[in-house]
Amino acid sequence: MQEPTIEQAKELFRVCYQLTNMYCSIHLVRIDKTTSRIYILAGEETQLEIFPNGSMRYL
Repeated sequence: MQEPTIEQAKELFRVCYQLTNMYCSIHLVRIDKTTSRIYILAGEETQLEIFPNGSMRYL
């Protein structure tokens, strides 16, 4: 099992906190073993990617 980096874990917590504050359901959180990126699927259309350095982008 691949572990997220410290930066990814912090950003994941922050993003999940913000999403749930907006009453947005989080459907999927996955880490890609080949790129070490975390993918989040939330609500009806929200897709995010968290890079190993902790930066984030919407897809």
